[in-house]
Amino acid sequence: MSATLHYFGIRHHGPGCARSLRKALDALRPDCVLIEGPAGAEALAVEHLRDAGLQPPVALLSYGADDPQLAVFHPYAEFSPEWQAMRWAAERGAALRFIDVPAGASLAWQRARHERLGGGEPAPTAGEGEAAPQELADDAAAAQPTTDEREAIEATEPAAAERREPHQDPLDWLAHAAGYADGESWWNHMVEERGDGEGLFEAIAAAMGELRENAELRNGLDPHEEALREAHMRSGIREAAKQGFERIAVVCGAWHVPALTGKATAAADKALLKDLPKLKSAATWVPWTYRHLSSASGYGAGIDSPGWYEHLWRNGGGDARTVGWFARVARVLREHALDCSSAHLIEAARLADTLAALRERPAPSLDELNEATLSILCNGDATPMRLIEQALMIGERIGSVPESVPTVPLQRDLEAQRKRLRLKPEALSKPLELDLRNDTDLQRSELLHRLLLLDIGWGRLGGAGRSRGSFREVWELAWQPAFEIELIVASRYGQSVEQAATARSIEHARQAERLPDLSRLIDRVLLANLPGAVEAVAAELQARAAVDADPLSLLAALPALANVQRYGNVRNTDAAQVRHLFDGMLARACIGLTLALGGLDEEAAGDARETLLGADRAVELRDDETQVATWRGALRQLALSASATPLLRGLATRLLFDTGAFDGEAVARELSLNLSQGAEPLQAAQWLDGFLNRNAAVLLHDDAVWALIDGWISNLGHEHFLRVVPLLRRSFAEFEAADRRDLGARVKRPLGAAPALAAQSSWDAARAARALPLLRELFGLSAVGDAHER
Repeated sequence: MSATLHYFGIRHHGPGCARSLRKALDALRPDCVLIEGPAGAEALAVEHLRDAGLQPPVALLSYGADDPQLAVFHPYAEFSPEWQAMRWAAERGAALRFIDVPAGASLAWQRARHERLGGGEPAPTAGEGEAAPQELADDAAAAQPTTDEREAIEATEPAAAERREPHQDPLDWLAHAAGYADGESWWNHMVEERGDGEGLFEAIAAAMGELRENAELRNGLDPHEEALREAHMRSGIREAAKQGFERIAVVCGAWHVPALTGKATAAADKALLKDLPKLKSAATWVPWTYRHLSSASGYGAGIDSPGWYEHLWRNGGGDARTVGWFARVARVLREHALDCSSAHLIEAARLADTLAALRERPAPSLDELNEATLSILCNGDATPMRLIEQALMIGERIGSVPESVPTVPLQRDLEAQRKRLRLKPEALSKPLELDLRNDTDLQRSELLHRLLLLDIGWGRLGGAGRSRGSFREVWELAWQPAFEIELIVASRYGQSVEQAATARSIEHARQAERLPDLSRLIDRVLLANLPGAVEAVAAELQARAAVDADPLSLLAALPALANVQRYGNVRNTDAAQVRHLFDGMLARACIGLTLALGGLDEEAAGDARETLLGADRAVELRDDETQVATWRGALRQLALSASATPLLRGLATRLLFDTGAFDGEAVARELSLNLSQGAEPLQAAQWLDGFLNRNAAVLLHDDAVWALIDGWISNLGHEHFLRVVPLLRRSFAEFEAADRRDLGARVKRPLGAAPALAAQSSWDAARAARALPLLRELFGLSAVGDAHER
């Protein structure tokens, strides 16, 4: 008996297609299901489909066995037709086969594109079997060159730019004929928000046949790769038919149906596939997220609203779609303390139904629901709609995979640590506050820092995390599926996170070109508590510092080392070796500092200023009298030097003045010398810029400094004044707005006069006395001395 073939052209990640496909499969009851997926990976799929731990969204990850950076994902959501077809086959005991080209071929194409463009690391792509939302035909959307790749190709092949025609969605033709703006909205309304059973697929096949035959559209894909994919799928169908199956269901992207049902011969397909490239590959299941399933993530086959599609899948028709959606909207708004009453919800549902009726739709679509939400629930304010978009339209769901899924040892070690430390991977960014005095929080911090050393940015340390004390860290956690690839890549460094981070840090140290990079690295490995890496990086830093004769390079390395002193105690790290490095580098930098800062241009002087300010803060953190004295001695030489750049001499004078190393008389002497009438105006302005150091306090509170600067500006000639004004304006622009207002008020009053507000005291002794009893109670003071206080 010959096999009967039934073709189901679907849109990837389409809930309407998935619902219709389930109905069609239940009616047909095929004994073999062929799915457009990477051939050879079906064994992995079948092995884990029945495992309750495999919860979508998930993705089949295929990567190069010899080069894990070559990787391709095939994502599936609960509402993906391929996922439902796989589940149906597993539940009914039907044979399951993948018929697209093997993952090794996709990886070979990816490597070829990478080599053609030259350089850089190949980025993992979504599977070639996934269709883009704007182009149902693009079943290999991720395989097409990116914008940068196309520009690079056109730069080397000018004719390519002339040959390339503007991309056009084939469905736009059908959509325009039906009165829709684009193919996306037409397809959603006609297919995904309905789902009418097997008859739907006959209509889809007819429509795709007409488009492929008559539209002559360009979808931007590589024609040769597409021809190979379709030839491989036809060969897979023939092979299944030969094996004696009676009813075969073929589930593929709708655009491919006409090519698979055409008249291509087996001999022609065999000849075409003869030179199909392949790389050795491995595969596994990895968690996926709705955020990475969305088109906003850059995923070529992405959909606009995964969360809405999940809602459609679970609440296909009737009132459940509208009522259930508004119930979820209400929950989101109320969780953020926004008003949303039952009356609001009733009116919003009525408005959505009315809009659907006016547009001749059987039920409200997402457009009608959003318009009703904006008008009734959000009072026309688009801000709450962004909450709804992130929480519901896109969604926060992240999938899971069972422990039995094959992984590298590094992945298993990370999973074990995540469970032990109760760190759950989540798709959306979540804050995590850590108190490093707590052992569990300390270990969490160390794990996140180790992952950062492996270039796995699961956690991002917030800027406020360290400013409020050395015992507190604030992280933002957001897990991304691509981190699974990074873990596989990093597994070559070790079988545990600690081993891999140590080996990667040592490699970073050997590759570092500048001392500041090494000093920042030693700070990072100390935060990650990697003793082996600390020793290796410190030795490398010491060896480099011994031969580096640039004082600015040595100074730039100090801030990161000073952090070790600040955070070493709370993390129980031995920072003695780092302190020794700090002291030696500071001493060597101070010896030649003045000579190194002479004759710098404006840009170099600006960079040197930032280096000096960072070094000054680092010495303060080091908090050692000997090192402070050494640093201030170097600043004194710089301030008094005639050869150093004026900007930096002024900065050194200000730093010494702020710490009390220069008294008022010494500062007045330097001001008089550098702002005298004999000083070149531009150099004087640069010195003043360095002395002010973006801080107006010295001008506001020191009459002597004010008088000297005022006298200098007053005595400038017209021509000199015009040359100096732009630099002065730039210097004063660095002040806070309140400081600039206070400076303007001070200009209006005579030198030495008290501010007007201070002269007019509004002190009310009787009113102030009323607060004394409460203050005594707060401070624990007795009533004795009350008369004295008054």
